[in-house]
Amino acid sequence: MPYPNDRESDRPWVMRTYAGHSSAAASNALYRRNLAKGQTGLSVAFDLPTQTGYDPDDELAKGEVGKVGVPVSHIGDMRALFDGIPLADANTSMTINAPAMWLLALYVAVAEEQAVEAGADPAQVRAKLAGTTQNDIVKEYLSRGTYAFPPDPSLRLATDLVTWTVTHVPRWNPINICPYHLQEAGATPVQEIAYSLTTAIAVLDTVRDSGQVPPEQFEKVVARISFFVNAGLRFVEEMCKLRAFVALWDEITRERYGVKDPKARRFRYGVQVNSLGLTEAQPENNVQRIVLEMLAVTLSKDARARSVQLPAWNEALGLPRPWDQQWALRMQQVLAFETDLLEYEDIFEGSKVIEAKVDELMVGAREEIQRVQDMGGSVAAVESGYMKGQLVSSLAERRRLIESGEYVVVGVNKFDTTEPSPLQAEGAKAIETVDPAVEQAAIDAIERWRAQRDNAAVEQALTDLRDAAKTDANLMEVTVACAKAGVTTGEWAGALRGVFGEYRAPTGVGAASASGEAASELADVRALVKATGEELGTRLRMLVGKPGLDGHSNGAEQVAVRARDAGFEVIYQGIRLTPSQIVAAAVQEGVHVVGLSVLSGSHLEVVPAVVDGLRAAGADDIPVIVGGIIPKEDEPELYARGVAAVFTPKDYALTEIMQKIVELIRKQHGLG
Repeated sequence: MPYPNDRESDRPWVMRTYAGHSSAAASNALYRRNLAKGQTGLSVAFDLPTQTGYDPDDELAKGEVGKVGVPVSHIGDMRALFDGIPLADANTSMTINAPAMWLLALYVAVAEEQAVEAGADPAQVRAKLAGTTQNDIVKEYLSRGTYAFPPDPSLRLATDLVTWTVTHVPRWNPINICPYHLQEAGATPVQEIAYSLTTAIAVLDTVRDSGQVPPEQFEKVVARISFFVNAGLRFVEEMCKLRAFVALWDEITRERYGVKDPKARRFRYGVQVNSLGLTEAQPENNVQRIVLEMLAVTLSKDARARSVQLPAWNEALGLPRPWDQQWALRMQQVLAFETDLLEYEDIFEGSKVIEAKVDELMVGAREEIQRVQDMGGSVAAVESGYMKGQLVSSLAERRRLIESGEYVVVGVNKFDTTEPSPLQAEGAKAIETVDPAVEQAAIDAIERWRAQRDNAAVEQALTDLRDAAKTDANLMEVTVACAKAGVTTGEWAGALRGVFGEYRAPTGVGAASASGEAASELADVRALVKATGEELGTRLRMLVGKPGLDGHSNGAEQVAVRARDAGFEVIYQGIRLTPSQIVAAAVQEGVHVVGLSVLSGSHLEVVPAVVDGLRAAGADDIPVIVGGIIPKEDEPELYARGVAAVFTPKDYALTEIMQKIVELIRKQHGLG
C-alpha cells in the first residue's frame, strides 16, 4: 500500500558523485559545483600514488599523479581539498584502503583546525564527523591492487581504525567492505556475497579478539560496519542478491556475535553501479545500463541503498567531464523526486519468484562462506590464492560467454552497426584530460612542503610511529600526530613498510581453470603458436606487464590465461612494476613479445619508457603491445614511439588478439 501521506514516504538516499583529479584546489572547485547542483554527499577519488602510499616524486608515481583521482600528500593538501566546506556538516566518502588510517587522520586534523578557527570545541566537531573510509584491504589483494602492506598488518591497521572511531568519531563508518570490486574481478553473485561477508567476519573477529573494545560496546562496532556494493545489468538477480545480503548479515550478526538490537544488525550499504559493464563501443548505450542498474538497488525498500553514486556514460573512454557527472546525478534526482518510488512499502514482499531466487543465493553463499572459514578465514584464502583463482576463473567464463555470443552485449557482440554519435562529434572534447604539467606541479609543491615544515618534529613523529608499529598498540593516535606534524603520505607508508615489509599478492592465473572461445578457433591459434615456436627453435614466450601503480589487473590476468591456453609460455609477475623492472624481466626471460596493460591514463608515460628501455638494452626486436583504456587520439603517439599494436575494450575477442600477436611475432622474425 502507498504511504498515506508524504511525511511517511521513505527518505531519499545520499546522492554522491565519485570525483577528484589533478590537484586539491581543482577538486575542491569540482566538489563545490557538485554540491551546488544538489549532490548530498561527497565521494573523494584519490590518485593511485595516494591510494598506495607514495609521494608524487616517487619513481613508481611517474605518469600516475592526479590521473584517476586527487593527490593528497600532507595536511596542506587536505586543507585545500575541503577549503570552504565545513566538515562538521559534510558527509564524505573516501575511497581509500591501505592508507585509510592516514587519510582519516588528515581529515580529522583539518576538521579540528576548522573548529578552532570557528571558535568551536574540536572534540565536539570530531564527534559530529560523518562519512566513510573504504578500508577493505582484503579485496585489494583480489581485485583493485592498491594494497601497501602484507595481509596481517593490513588487517591490524583496519582494526585499529575501527576501534578508534567507535570512541572518537562515533558517526563515522570506519570500513566499507566492497563486493563492488569483487564483481568487477569476475565474482558471481554467490561469490560476491560469500567473500565480502567472510571479510566482515575476519574484521569483526579481529576487533573482538584485540580486546580494544569492551564486550558491552561491541554492538556499536557491528552497527558501524557498512558495505559498498555493485549492481550489474541482470537487475532482478542483483536485487535478489541484495535481499540475500540483508538476510545473511542479520543472521551472522545475530548468531555469531549475539547482536540483539535489530537496528545494529541492518545491512547498511552504498553503491556505485557496475562500471565493468560500460562499453567503449556505442558508449551512449551506457546511459540506459546505468539507469537499469540503479533500479536494482533502489526498487526494493527492504534492501534499498542508503547512498548511491553513478558512473558517467563515458567512463569506458576516460575521465568524465563535469557535465557527464551532472547527467549521472540528474538520473538519481529524477528517480527520487519525480517518480512515486519512495511512496510505497516493499513492492516485492511475498513474491514467490523473488523469494526462490533469494533462497538459492543464500544457500550457495552459506556453502562458500563455510568453505572459506574451513580454510582459516578470508586472509588465509587470500594468501593461498584460492579466492583470487576463483575470481579469475569466473571472469574467464564471463568472457567466454561474451565471445561466443551466448551473453549479448548490445553494440559489442550484437547490434553493432551504428550512426555517428553527436556525443563524440569531431572536435568535441568527449572526456576530461589531465594536464601533464600537473605531475611536475605536485612534485614542486611537495619539495616546497618539505622545505618549510619543522623536519625535527616530522622525524620524531615518524620515530613514534615506527616504535608503536613494533608493538600491539593502536596506531591511530600516532598517525594523527604524524598528520599534524606535516608528515607526507609516502613517509607515513614508508615507515610502516619498514616495519611490516613488502608484499606481492597471488595473481590467480596459475589456479584459473582453462576457458575460452570455440575449441576450433583456439586450436587453430594454438597450432600456429606451436609451429612458430618450432620454426624459431624455442617455445614462444610472452611477458604480460602492469607498469606503474595501476592495480586493475583483470584484463592482464585474462590475457595471461588466454595466452597460456593458446600455447605461450607466460611470464606474469603481477602489478606495480617499474618500466625498468619489466625491461629486465623481458631480457632475462628472452621473451618474444611484451604486452602491457594500462587503465589509469599513464600510458603515454610508462609505455614509451618500456620501449625505450628495451632499445637501450639492445632488445628492440621484442615488439611491445599495449591494452587498456587508451583514447583513440593517443594511439598515433604510441605508434610513433615504437608500440607495435594497441588494443582497447572494443577488442573483446581474446583469441583473435592472440592470433594477431602470433602474426606480429612472425613478421618481426621474417617468417612467412
